[in-house]
Amino acid sequence: MGQNLIEKIVQQHAVNTTGVLHSGDYVSIRPRHVLTHDNTGAVIPKFREIGAFSIANPRQPVFALDHNVQDTSEKNLSKYQAIEEFARDMGVDFYPAGYGIGHQIMCEQGYAFPGTLVVASDSHSNMYGGLGCLGTPVVRTDAAALWATGKTWWQIPPVTKVVLTGALKPGVSGKDVILTLCGIFNHDEVLNHALEFSGEGVLSLPIADRLAIANMTTEWGALAGLFPIDSKTLEWMKNREEELRKQGLPGVPSDTDGNGRHPRINSETLEALYKFRLRPDPDAVYAQEITLDLKTVTPVVSGPHNVKTYQSATRAETQKIKINKAYLLSCVNSRYEDLAEAAKIVRGKKVAPGVTFYIAAASAEVQKKSEAAGDWQALLEAGAVALPPGCGPCIGLGQGLLEAGEVGISATNRNFKGRMGSKEAKAYLASPAVVAKSALTGYISPLNDEKDLNPIAKRIPLAKQTEQAPSELIEGFPQTTRGKLLFCPADNMNTDGIYPGKYTYNDTMTPEQQAAVAMENYDPAFQSLVRPGDILAGGFNFGTGSSREQAATALKYLGIQMVIAGSFSQTYKRNAINNGFIVVESPEFIHYLLRQFGKGELTYQTDLEVLVDWKTRNLHVREEQFPMDGLGVPAQELILQGGLNMWVREQLKKREM
Repeated sequence: MGQNLIEKIVQQHAVNTTGVLHSGDYVSIRPRHVLTHDNTGAVIPKFREIGAFSIANPRQPVFALDHNVQDTSEKNLSKYQAIEEFARDMGVDFYPAGYGIGHQIMCEQGYAFPGTLVVASDSHSNMYGGLGCLGTPVVRTDAAALWATGKTWWQIPPVTKVVLTGALKPGVSGKDVILTLCGIFNHDEVLNHALEFSGEGVLSLPIADRLAIANMTTEWGALAGLFPIDSKTLEWMKNREEELRKQGLPGVPSDTDGNGRHPRINSETLEALYKFRLRPDPDAVYAQEITLDLKTVTPVVSGPHNVKTYQSATRAETQKIKINKAYLLSCVNSRYEDLAEAAKIVRGKKVAPGVTFYIAAASAEVQKKSEAAGDWQALLEAGAVALPPGCGPCIGLGQGLLEAGEVGISATNRNFKGRMGSKEAKAYLASPAVVAKSALTGYISPLNDEKDLNPIAKRIPLAKQTEQAPSELIEGFPQTTRGKLLFCPADNMNTDGIYPGKYTYNDTMTPEQQAAVAMENYDPAFQSLVRPGDILAGGFNFGTGSSREQAATALKYLGIQMVIAGSFSQTYKRNAINNGFIVVESPEFIHYLLRQFGKGELTYQTDLEVLVDWKTRNLHVREEQFPMDGLGVPAQELILQGGLNMWVREQLKKREM
């Protein structure tokens, strides 16, 4: 069985692996780089808590301040200064506030290099896939472990092939493509999958569109969105090398390779890239195939409150949705090409009365290039309000937030209720062109009187379930686990239901106190039903929502041995295993429980005893047997060590010996 492109890139970054890797395998990985932004300030204490004093490879981390760049309070400036000093002491590449959005910097400065694996403690690291770089998010504990050891773990997700055919019509962008995909396939079809884009339509897409599509595979539910390394990629890299040579080197510790060249994008690295050209094997296996005909995509609008609710801009115009604010900013759509497209629409015109149009470039370099082309000035002359390069309103920070009762049209990537300001406001998402046109008219508008086409798309399941091979169990890991079953049948169990948000930032909560409030928001009766040693079964997409680690540790401290669910939020799964708490997936088992119990109660205290066979990766209940995904060697090591922090300490001890 051959490998797809995702599997091939992971294989090249795997540590202590002898076999051929495929979806479902747990693997120790050494990513090329790890990005942290403002949350570097939260990772530093985690790094120190595990007893680390130096960074294993100072060239691996990248720090970029981009989230709260408009906050000039003493508290925030002090935080930024502490991060900068830490970077200087450790010799890490550091980009201060005002340089740009971290994800854009990763692409501009060659950290997100085609064919490599790069992670970030931010969900939009998927964006690197637009350059053929496998980008995927990690949590803050992972970032600290990477600083200390250079390694972390990953479970290779199922891989979906997304085939793009045809070519986009004028005025239609990559943003319209990804909003269309999110809107059509809006029932978790790609949840926790990695996506591989292919088809002749890919070659028609410029890199800016690919980056936008890859960026918002996050909102579609995927863990990665990877484009092929093709002639467009190579052309972009070559042009980038020329730009960097003309403008000089960035003022960071790795600003030279010793020969006065850019350390990551230079003639030598590009020559190696031309020879590299990874491609999936002809017999590569995919979980499913999704096809979209690009020529049937039109400018669209999603929302409000939901990325996966969409309509054409033409249809939205008939509803005369009046707007108060328009936004052209964020990591998905504030590159040079986006600003140029918006400037073409507003040049010589004025923003509608009662509308405020906010713009922010993805980086200082992008803004400088836009200014040189006259696009930035055209936007300002039309009445746009400039914000510094950074995230800002996209995440509800700084100037220009939506107030109660207001409506915004935004070229950002998320429109969840309250994300861009008041919960009593409404936010719609669209392409830079539709945002600019709407800013001029005062209501959501299409570019022209384009025909409202119906996009042609389909989904085909591909992978057939095969007999599971026995798992490799490391010394000390039990072959079986037994426990009484507690069943919470709800799907999309969110982290606030498991561990209420009001306790999240109370760092003094003891394990006992965390256990006492577990599931408080989901079922007040849960605490009276749980028994020490219980195995908890949940529904599908268990642990969705915020990244709070306590949603895993609270259940562990309550005495629950493990959680079995139909599927998990990947962030929850990482947090659980990083804290030595077992979580496994078995959709067949959950469907069985739903047939037995239904969803009439929030929590069922059952008399069922579950036998978990780790060797065969099967669950046994009564006379029934159900397959599960099991735990690979890296996850077993973390469980036995008691979590990632303890594992790192052991690694550091070995290094000192």
